[in-house]
Amino acid sequence: MNEALSRRLFEMSRLMELLGEDSFRASAHARAARAVEAMTDDVAEVAADRARLLAIDGLGPKTADKVIEFVRTGAIAEHAEFLSRVPPGLPELMDIPGLGPKTLRLIWQSAGVTDLSSLRKALAEGTLVGLPRLGEKSVEKIRQSVEFYVSQRASGADGTGRLPLGVAMPIAERVVSYLGSVATGATIAFAGSLRRGKETIGDIDILAAPRTADEGKALTAAFTSMPGVVGIISSGPTRSSVRVAPVEASSRWGIDPSRASVGVQMDLKIVPPDSWGAAMMYFTGSKEHNVAMRERARARGMTLNEYGLFPDDDPDGKKKPPHNRGVVPIASKSESEVFAALGLAYLPPECREDQGELALAGTPELIRIEDIRAELHAHTTASDGRLSIIELVERAKERGLHVIAVTDHSRSSAVAGGLSIERLVEHVEAVREVASKVEGITVLAGSEVDILADGSLDYPDDVLGWLDVVVASPHAALSQDPQTATRRLVRAIRHPMVNVLGHPTGRQILRRPGLPADMAAVYAAARECGVALEINTHWIRLDLRDTHVRGAVEAGCLLAINSDVHEASDFENLRYGVMTARRGGLAADRCVNAWPRERLLEWLGSKRGGRRVPSAGPIARGRPL
Repeated sequence: MNEALSRRLFEMSRLMELLGEDSFRASAHARAARAVEAMTDDVAEVAADRARLLAIDGLGPKTADKVIEFVRTGAIAEHAEFLSRVPPGLPELMDIPGLGPKTLRLIWQSAGVTDLSSLRKALAEGTLVGLPRLGEKSVEKIRQSVEFYVSQRASGADGTGRLPLGVAMPIAERVVSYLGSVATGATIAFAGSLRRGKETIGDIDILAAPRTADEGKALTAAFTSMPGVVGIISSGPTRSSVRVAPVEASSRWGIDPSRASVGVQMDLKIVPPDSWGAAMMYFTGSKEHNVAMRERARARGMTLNEYGLFPDDDPDGKKKPPHNRGVVPIASKSESEVFAALGLAYLPPECREDQGELALAGTPELIRIEDIRAELHAHTTASDGRLSIIELVERAKERGLHVIAVTDHSRSSAVAGGLSIERLVEHVEAVREVASKVEGITVLAGSEVDILADGSLDYPDDVLGWLDVVVASPHAALSQDPQTATRRLVRAIRHPMVNVLGHPTGRQILRRPGLPADMAAVYAAARECGVALEINTHWIRLDLRDTHVRGAVEAGCLLAINSDVHEASDFENLRYGVMTARRGGLAADRCVNAWPRERLLEWLGSKRGGRRVPSAGPIARGRPL
């Protein structure tokens, strides 16, 4: 419900702008949307206590009333009233990248644009050129965005142009590497929501600080002509924009990246080397974090922009920006320098969402990729993986892991080659045989066991007793109502032999929302039972999502960051899970994958009566030894 309500409030904010309503009200609804999106508790539960609702930063009395209305009725009357005041085809146009509510209001009222068809007609006839703030270049950008949107819809995409984090990141890295080969002395990096680790990306921001003007020209030329460019939106000395074709996605998911987007917008910003830190801060965002930073600067007699932190010698705003007047910045070269000048400890990019981070007393100790030393969720050719047992173990060892758990699917996952009890016996013996021969890494025999619709597990208890680790995951019946979904997950967590709750909601980004469970109840059960909640690192899942990670951390839960390995490249997805964990405030000590081997094995063994993990010896056919 949190996600649906957040979308509704944000739609109301955009509709208010479209209708020319009070800008403060529109901003208030946008803030409320962000506040609901960031909530770690189920909004339905919180809304039962109005005082508790009003205690949430970003929710005022009027927006709180709308939250309560939505929880009770599933709708907000004012939202419907706003929709009744605009042509039915107009709200859809707000989904077109680059066509904001204010521009849409202008072309609606001045050119009679009411839907996609009339917009395309106006563009073809040239009737938009000459409207206020709309010159030929601006209209051409709108035309390209509209055609991009139309092509997306034709390909079956949702029209928003958003890419999963794991599709956008390789594009950005490829471009940064390419530009670095063109201008070897320039500093080049990606910024924006990609750097903050958002699960989906609207566009990609690349920053470059060349040493010379000629190097800047070379970067611009290379950027607009590089391999993969499918269209040039604009090109200039300080900013260029192109559309870049997505790279291939994992074939395991049967996903054609073009169905998520037929191209992603990428912007190159050329910035002065001395402004690198301020520019990275500004273009990393988030927008709300930047606003909070500028307000902090103003309160201290300074002004902050993408060129640096300057003394505020123009409180009335009548002079040119300080960087255009030769004012020497107080700080600009590094982000740490700017944070320090504002009396703040350095804040990692994943924290910059205006969710109280400016109140932190120091830099938060967040988990890092190098902290991860174990993988507790991996598949082999015994079910739907592409690696043999020995290949999986060797790949894990190459990555410096001290523990690898082989957890092929249980019998109900027939489409994934789930193992019958008889096959599981053979498989566990094969895992333990490999474990006895490979040195330098502990190999565990486990299973990813399906959580059935009623919360029971896919294998009987005596079979689960054979295993070193049990990852219990929901794969089917993912459209259950919240009460049923909650009972299901909590029952699985309370099973005495479950170690990890795998991808707890079963969601897939841009594809399905997953189980709408009461996550507060899930956190409470997990903490009580000592079960780790998984952050599945595959970019199509990232489940737990960042807000759920924050809720689990606040509730005192253990978490596991697992790559759900099916092929060797899946190990590379670890970084996406770590970014998600950092967005949720996870420290290494609360992540079981970051524990020393003996501590991890002791925790796993505590679910098996304290017996030694990994188990030694063969399995008696039909019963555990």
